[in-house]
Amino acid sequence: MRTPMPRVFALALLPVLAFSTAGCAKKSARSDLPYVARDVGTLYSAGKQKLDQHQYKLAAALFDEVERQHPYSVWARRAQLMGAFSYYLNRDYTESIASAQRFLAVHPGNRDAAYAYYLVGISYYEQIQDVTRDQKITQQALDSLGELTRRYPTSRYASDARLKMDLVRDHLAGKEMEIGRFYETRGQWLAAVTRFRTVVDQYQMTTHVPEALMRLTEAYLALGVPLEAQKSAAVLGANYPGTDWYKHAYELVEDNKDKVAKANTSAG
Repeated sequence: MRTPMPRVFALALLPVLAFSTAGCAKKSARSDLPYVARDVGTLYSAGKQKLDQHQYKLAAALFDEVERQHPYSVWARRAQLMGAFSYYLNRDYTESIASAQRFLAVHPGNRDAAYAYYLVGISYYEQIQDVTRDQKITQQALDSLGELTRRYPTSRYASDARLKMDLVRDHLAGKEMEIGRFYETRGQWLAAVTRFRTVVDQYQMTTHVPEALMRLTEAYLALGVPLEAQKSAAVLGANYPGTDWYKHAYELVEDNKDKVAKANTSAG
């Protein structure tokens, strides 16, 4: 399961957004606010006030108004990310992602682009559900956080992104294990092997690998390929010798040592 990022931490990561910037392209704004012409300073200050008061939905709408009413002002770019951040704090992740992605489409080389990528990644991350559900958003979180670390490996957001990527990979491995165990209980051994091998091959650094190797030992024995079972148990013993998973795999191989010995003789 994911470990949600504390909101205080998210707020601490809010950058001091660039102020002396060129104008940005106008968007088709979606706002709950009626159109009332106001000067840019008034609008932006009102948005910041609502943000400080934890009225995040209203803050986002006011920042959107900055863009709508003053699209070419030096405040508009700043308001775009503040709006995306406000949507994030309101747990309106779809709008937060859309706002951050719009910022990146218009200002891909801006110095605050790393933060926009980070907002996209954590907005997906916050939506991750347990392993019994579809994991499309989990993969989107991994892809988005990976994009951040590739583009901005030394940014202030990269280390937190890497930590979250490790947690996401563990979650995805857990999903593969859940499906593999389901196939195993139904005696669909080949399908189970495919899932357990995915964990071993693609998620080597996760907590699920020892169990996956033990399950492979079980599945290969059930399929009548004891040499593969022996190999899986050997890898498990070499890398996780003190685990209960290895103890169980060792016992399985020992219980089937005649089959293993015969297979070794035939292979020789």
